[in-house]
Amino acid sequence: MSAREAALLTLVAMERRKAWSNGHMKKVIREANLDRRDAALATRLCFGVLQNKLLLDYYLQQYSTMKLMKMESKVLCSLRLGLYQMLFLTKIPPNAAVSESVELTKKHCKNPRAAGMVNGILRSIVRHLDELPTIDRSDPMTYLSLLYSHPKWLVEEFDRALPTGEVEKLLQWDNSEPPVTVQVNTCRATTSEVIASLEEEGVTVRKHPWLPDCLVLTGTGDLAERTAYRGGLLYAQDPAARLAVLAAGLAPGQKVLDACAAPGGKSFAAAIVMGDSGEIRACDIHAHKKCLIEAGVHRLGLTSITAQVLDGKNPKKGWEETFDTVIADVPCSGLGVIRKKPEIRYKSPEELADLPRVQRDILDNVSRYVRPGGLLLYSTCTLRREENEEVVRGFLESHPAFALECFTLPGPIGEVAEGVCTLWPQRVETDGFFIARLRRAGSEAVTHG
Repeated sequence: MSAREAALLTLVAMERRKAWSNGHMKKVIREANLDRRDAALATRLCFGVLQNKLLLDYYLQQYSTMKLMKMESKVLCSLRLGLYQMLFLTKIPPNAAVSESVELTKKHCKNPRAAGMVNGILRSIVRHLDELPTIDRSDPMTYLSLLYSHPKWLVEEFDRALPTGEVEKLLQWDNSEPPVTVQVNTCRATTSEVIASLEEEGVTVRKHPWLPDCLVLTGTGDLAERTAYRGGLLYAQDPAARLAVLAAGLAPGQKVLDACAAPGGKSFAAAIVMGDSGEIRACDIHAHKKCLIEAGVHRLGLTSITAQVLDGKNPKKGWEETFDTVIADVPCSGLGVIRKKPEIRYKSPEELADLPRVQRDILDNVSRYVRPGGLLLYSTCTLRREENEEVVRGFLESHPAFALECFTLPGPIGEVAEGVCTLWPQRVETDGFFIARLRRAGSEAVTHG
């Protein structure tokens, strides 16, 4: 299987079965036994098409007499792959991109005329590469929507939340290529030791500019094959997720609940911050995700974490007022991590409409587990007010025992006097995240040890 074929199969699976790009791409790469170079190309092709799908379809429709929506998914995905290479991968000759797409169509499409159609459309575009139709700029939101392949409703929503002119920087960020960022398990190794291990295996490493014990990697190949990863010296996590844990101000010996924990990154960060002392309950509603957390705990050698199946919306008898800190990183629309999961942008508002209710239900329930004087940390990886500020405001109105509390984070964020902050990725160069720190009235915060 070629890199292009791996990308095509993933794109088709997403169109037909709503598969997730990252998980399905890894599965195809593994089954095809692609080497590091082909795996990287397959991933770039798949993600590149997803990042630019609306723009690609705009141009394809100009040169096709058939409506794209009427095309078989394999044909349309082959066309998108060919055009993406012509427009964005300049090292690949346009004629080669056309030929590869035609061959893919021949191999995977039963209609004998499909390959001819693909060839005709792409050859026509090749002849006009220097004079492609311009996108109408009269409606700025429509223009940005097509140029950066974000649905217009989402561009408009981001534009309302940002100062004039800044929305384009966010859209550009969403379409950039994310690096691999990892956190050092300082319970097992120093940052210097981890850097040495990675560099010995040919990985390029640089320290994160302002977050301690965070490394930015290139040339990793399969991270799970690196010695430092297998030895539990690091785990993959964006700086934003770790910042959410730092905002909780955890101390050694505390009793902590991570209410929506899978795949476990915040629990791992909490255990490491606490020196692997105290007690952390890492809960998720799905049993298979509990197993995923346990595998990470075992690999990292952390003894303070216990994984458990639990629905965050349903009360757990005996847990009332027993935790020093409750972390509620609730299910959300994920619109802060579009750069890593490009297909998320294509969700409709209707698909997201019920999320605030679910988030409020979880927050209402898990807040009862916070002891008097304890802390509730609410976070999401989305940038929507409906899932962030509005959920917190509604919670505070119905829970007068809780109040927002100031916290401080490293780097460009600094002091968050209001107790809530949105990490806009184009500003701080992390995933998009929302963090709210809420203190429950009662006894003063207790440090265990």
